[in-house]
Amino acid sequence: MNVHFPVMKKHSRRLVSLSLGTAFLLTAWLSSTPAYAEEQHGASQPSVSEYRQYLQDNYAITLPSTLTRGDFIQDVAKTLRLEPAAADGKFDDLQPGEPLYAAALALNQRGILTSSSVAASQPLTEEAAVFIALKAADLKELAYTYPEAKAASALTKLHIDYPNGNGHALTLQAAQELAAAVDTGLLPAAYYDGFRLGQPASDEFSAVLLGQLLSFKGEYKNYLGSVNDADIYSKLYKAYKAENLIQVSELQSVVDEALKQNLVTGYNLKDSRFSANFDAKLSLTYGHDDITHAVQLIGLLRSEGIEAKVQLEPKTSAFIYLKEWGEPKQTDSYKVVQIENGNFIAYAKEYDIAFEFNTSEQKAKFQELVFQYAKKNSEDAPGLIASSWWQPLYYSLTEIQDYKEIANNKITKGPYYAQSFSLPNQTETIAAGLKKLSPDVQVESYRFWVDTPFYNYLLGDYK
Repeated sequence: MNVHFPVMKKHSRRLVSLSLGTAFLLTAWLSSTPAYAEEQHGASQPSVSEYRQYLQDNYAITLPSTLTRGDFIQDVAKTLRLEPAAADGKFDDLQPGEPLYAAALALNQRGILTSSSVAASQPLTEEAAVFIALKAADLKELAYTYPEAKAASALTKLHIDYPNGNGHALTLQAAQELAAAVDTGLLPAAYYDGFRLGQPASDEFSAVLLGQLLSFKGEYKNYLGSVNDADIYSKLYKAYKAENLIQVSELQSVVDEALKQNLVTGYNLKDSRFSANFDAKLSLTYGHDDITHAVQLIGLLRSEGIEAKVQLEPKTSAFIYLKEWGEPKQTDSYKVVQIENGNFIAYAKEYDIAFEFNTSEQKAKFQELVFQYAKKNSEDAPGLIASSWWQPLYYSLTEIQDYKEIANNKITKGPYYAQSFSLPNQTETIAAGLKKLSPDVQVESYRFWVDTPFYNYLLGDYK
């Protein structure tokens, strides 16, 4: 059966979907769901291993046990994805064409490296790493507001006597930058007692600074909170209420035509700015349309001793609504547009919840809980959480036992993307069809693993 996406049945509200809000709502939600370090929502500081894994997975950065200034400069450029604006820089000790030149020039052009000497081969000291990270985190203007007394006070937390610097004389600028790193939390409190001027920066120290830098720039994991946070339900509701149906004409013109031609039976629209950026080995994504279901699902995990980070990713689903189903009822979260053959394209507000579990064992247990408490096996089945589906949808980007492999076909415009799930043997046909509809479109196709009930749904089993 050639099914690229779940076929909508009347009143079923079953597709994988997307939603997004107006610019105002987007700004409001972003302020309430920051992609910053865990301190932003009261949870603990990320561990060194979390930062290491994130750097490896997202930037292919593996830190050596002994770092040079050049290593750290290269890593900062990688994490912020910085490229030089023009080849107009000049260093006393680094020439164009050398491997580090582009990274150093990119940092120099943004005021992160301010000296004409890079000293790339010199050992990276802890203070040098902080100086670079602070400027890369866009905190230097704040730092330079510090009068001497305020800087000196903050440096006592590092057991540093300013201006003497415990034998390492500090300029006012250096003192200001270290002090601001302390006060803002860029340098976590766990590293205060061990900090020493002139001391080589360890790989652990450097990994934490790079992770903190990503947090300050909004590029680390993005989530509302954790399953066991007291305010997680409130945050979940607020995030959901801020959603609105998204319209991205450049994407929809392609995938709506794909719907009309039966190339796909449905698609989602999503916004990558809400992506959780979780560790793929520990995370799952769960799709639904009822916020009460999400609240009860989190309560279920909590009651079963499961701990996980939680992110709500807005999503709008698009599918064909057949004219014989009757006149569709439109709301703020459900719109239809009539097409040439008298049918409609329907757009429905839904969501994905991304979970990052504390352990792989907890990730594996999630399916057991869904099968027992969140999957219908008969009409009016008792003992299930609200609005449970016949075929719940959740998936992993890494292989997991008892899940089935399917494919995604994705096209992107700016931060937005449209995607359609399919059976693996349909990927090439869908990708080629999308390219035919829009020769300039870049189609990203990849495999992932989904629960068996949803896989059966793609095969045409609607129960």
